[in-house]
Amino acid sequence: MPHVGDELHHSGWNACSSCHGDPGKSRRFLILPSLVSSRVYVVDVATDPRAPRLHKVVEAEELARKANAAFPHTSHCLGSGEILISCLGDPDGNGKGTFVLLDGETFEVKGNWEKGGKVPNLGYDFWYQPRHNVLLSTEWGVPRVLAQGFNPKDVEKGHYGRHINVWDWRERRLVQELDLGTGSVPLEIRFLHDPSAAQGFVGCALSGDIRRFYRNSEGKWEAEKVIEVPSKKVQGWLLPEMPGLITDILISLDDRFLYFSNWLHGDVRQYDISDPKNPKLVGQVFLGGSISKGGAVTVVEDRELQDQPEPCVIQGKRIPGGPQMLQLSLDGRRLYVTTSLFSAWDRQFYPGLLKEGSVLLQLDVDTARGGLAINPEFLLDFGKEPGGPCLAHEVRYPGGDCTSDIWL
Repeated sequence: MPHVGDELHHSGWNACSSCHGDPGKSRRFLILPSLVSSRVYVVDVATDPRAPRLHKVVEAEELARKANAAFPHTSHCLGSGEILISCLGDPDGNGKGTFVLLDGETFEVKGNWEKGGKVPNLGYDFWYQPRHNVLLSTEWGVPRVLAQGFNPKDVEKGHYGRHINVWDWRERRLVQELDLGTGSVPLEIRFLHDPSAAQGFVGCALSGDIRRFYRNSEGKWEAEKVIEVPSKKVQGWLLPEMPGLITDILISLDDRFLYFSNWLHGDVRQYDISDPKNPKLVGQVFLGGSISKGGAVTVVEDRELQDQPEPCVIQGKRIPGGPQMLQLSLDGRRLYVTTSLFSAWDRQFYPGLLKEGSVLLQLDVDTARGGLAINPEFLLDFGKEPGGPCLAHEVRYPGGDCTSDIWL
């Protein structure tokens, strides 16, 4: 990119499975919103797949002028050919759960997606499903607060999210707010891939639980806790109790397994969700984190583990940070994991990441019985980049993947 410090966070495509059957649409451009600078980069990945080139830059000024929006996060392509991007706030750094529409050909900002009415105070991730006339969005926090690092007092002040926001897809209006409780901070949200399924899961980062959301018999949406990751009582850390901090979740393409990462505890988990109401833990592996043996943190009470996990060492390198973004191969057999969350939070919780850079790891997945194992032959070390250490975040497959594509 032509600038440093944009904070490229999540990404999407100009066209994906929502455009299936439209011969005029092809997956040619990667859409890269910048969480700090509020730019949106459009990258041509089709002309020369091994040498992507910058196609266009949508400047922050255009988002501000046409939509009073800033801090763009999640990008999804629509069946119409347009691109929908969720935002965290307004240009002044205040929280605002608004959406921006980009033209799918020119990539110009068309304005806000929502058509009047109430807009949530906070925004973050989203998923939509026209078959059920719904878009669901989540809430992280106030952008100017997030940029300063994590302060527990900001949760008490209401600067962090607690809702799943339910939108009428056709009318583009907020129709329901599901309150998940103070300190829940719902981040990544995923419907099951089966477009007829009116249910999915959301990861609540700070409260350390997974909620299943679903449409009830009356047509309203509800959420229930189906997985809990207990906090650990610790010494030598920011607080006397350490949450897992669930920062990413992923559902396999066959809707059989749910995966999620605990960025602070350091583990990646695999659950069998054949019965979505009763997920079963079938795989778990530790990839760094804050509670490894030999670190600054001592665990004094743990409802899950008998002992602190060993450090994760691959090819002689002790892995810095904790497991963060996930991506699964289309056959479900390889799970890829990065270790950087957000530079301000990396600096606070894993300062070594800024000096060493993050890594990309691969886990081998048992798709028959469940199970995860580290592949010791795979290590992509972003600390060795020619321009210096990098903080790698999200992973995308060129042909689409479990978290980029929505089937209609």
